[in-house]
Amino acid sequence: MSKLAKKVALITGGSRGIGAAIAKRLAADGASVAITYAKDATAASNLVNAIQQGGGMAIAIQADAASVEAVRNAVEKAVSTFGRLGRIIMIGSAVGERAASPFLVPYSATKGAVKMFTQALSREVGSRGITVNNVQPGPIDTDLNPAPGDWAVPQKAATALDRYGRADEIAAMVAFVASSESSYVTGANLTVDGGMNA
Repeated sequence: MSKLAKKVALITGGSRGIGAAIAKRLAADGASVAITYAKDATAASNLVNAIQQGGGMAIAIQADAASVEAVRNAVEKAVSTFGRLGRIIMIGSAVGERAASPFLVPYSATKGAVKMFTQALSREVGSRGITVNNVQPGPIDTDLNPAPGDWAVPQKAATALDRYGRADEIAAMVAFVASSESSYVTGANLTVDGGMNA
């Protein structure tokens, strides 16, 4: 039996980059997947089709993550389609732990907020059996932060492994946290950064 059989995942911003890699991995592990997208319906549709062609179940929901109403509607649509949602998994950043370079004040502050939100929320919902965790990527090769980009040399050099991470490496951590193997893990900030913060 697949690790995530009968599980349902709602992935906000799931049509590209790390979100798309997470959607593919969770679907491959047996979860039914709902992804949200803000504007690019084509990318979302292509991802849903790829998951379905691989034997998985997926839907795409247009929802701007900045809109509370849109997110609420996306949750309701995912639940009405697939029946339920389980764990809460945030995607923060390694710079939520330590500011790795100058000019990251707003970004680092928001990711630090995600870290503390995760810890506080885990206390609020733990009695209901809901776990809340935060996966904190370091430099990951995506469209927004490509490995051959202008920032690549200092970011790569800051890691212990001297390389960018891959989106599927973040997806692997999310798959673990989504599985029954992590049933006693909550309120954790799980940094996947190639040793950047070591």
